[in-house]
Amino acid sequence: MEHRRSRPPSVAAAGALLCLAMLLVGALLPAASAASADGCPAGGERASKQQGRSRGRHHRKHEVAEELWVFGDSYADTGNLGNLGRELTHAWYDPYGKTFPRRPAGRFSDGRVLTDFVASALGMRTPVAYKARRRASRETLARGMNFAVGGAGVLDTGNFQRNISAQIDLFQAMHHSQQRGCGKRTALVVVSGNDYAYAAADKDNGTSAAIAYIPTVVRELREQLRRLRDEAGMRRVVVTNLHPMGCTPTFTRLLNYTGCDPLANAGAAQHNTALRSILGALDPNNRTFLLLDVHTPFADILLNDDDNKSSSRFASTLRPCCESFRADGYCGEENENGTRQYTLCDDPGRYFYWDDVHPTQAAWAAVAGTFRVAVKSFLSV
Repeated sequence: MEHRRSRPPSVAAAGALLCLAMLLVGALLPAASAASADGCPAGGERASKQQGRSRGRHHRKHEVAEELWVFGDSYADTGNLGNLGRELTHAWYDPYGKTFPRRPAGRFSDGRVLTDFVASALGMRTPVAYKARRRASRETLARGMNFAVGGAGVLDTGNFQRNISAQIDLFQAMHHSQQRGCGKRTALVVVSGNDYAYAAADKDNGTSAAIAYIPTVVRELREQLRRLRDEAGMRRVVVTNLHPMGCTPTFTRLLNYTGCDPLANAGAAQHNTALRSILGALDPNNRTFLLLDVHTPFADILLNDDDNKSSSRFASTLRPCCESFRADGYCGEENENGTRQYTLCDDPGRYFYWDDVHPTQAAWAAVAGTFRVAVKSFLSV
């Protein structure tokens, strides 16, 4: 009977350990390649698409979900500004919300605002407001959240509201603690001019002071956009340019609603030029950032003659639907007897502006019609 020569114990043990190590590595590699440090699929969208193809049609329910995270001010706020009384927080009082949801609900309009229309362009429901998060379902929270709050700016605006940097801080704190965010994250950043209004009032030099503030605002905005991409892990970032601020009723009232303030509009154009420049530097290949052009459709409607076809849907473009009796009054104001100190139009759908600053739902719908296809196309790539 032939006796086989056995390996020395040390060699056998080493071989066993090597096999065990290879088995462990083989078991761990798929997990490492499929998940990042926070438990989300690694490789972003591309990895999720590859995994989806390999799993087949019967596993579509596991596809990565779309998420919309919103940062900004009252043009995007869907209920984050606390109710601090009629004078400070008009959006929680009549006649706000007259069209939708037919009661005051914290939106700065008679109805839906920009956030609602961007979400609709993505085929999503409007993300829940941060203030209402505790009442939201898990499914709702998985679609994203709106951190935008009325009065906020890129920098501090003196309104005691979280600026965009602080809003991003909230997102990062929630993501870190709750381990969410495994979907296709899109950020919507809405900047509507609060920084410049604050600069004009604070420095008591009017529009010229606001224009001088543009480099500071845009420089800080660049940093926050970078954070969203590099630190918050946003797959896409949609950022608005500035509407023609000189056409808001705050300015047009001084001209008896007959025209726009050219200097304020020049300042908005200067901001937009600087914004295009920083987006080009941040994203030369135009893969992450989309400039959401609200300036062009605003201008097409507000700066054209009344007989122009694009503006004919609105009976009034420079006068607001809800107009205060006094220049320093506000929509929704009442005196000590509860008597209205404002006039209200019969049909907000025929007015571009709802109050001294904010568009109507009909205006937002008209503006959204110009960018809906572009937004959907950019985010589907």
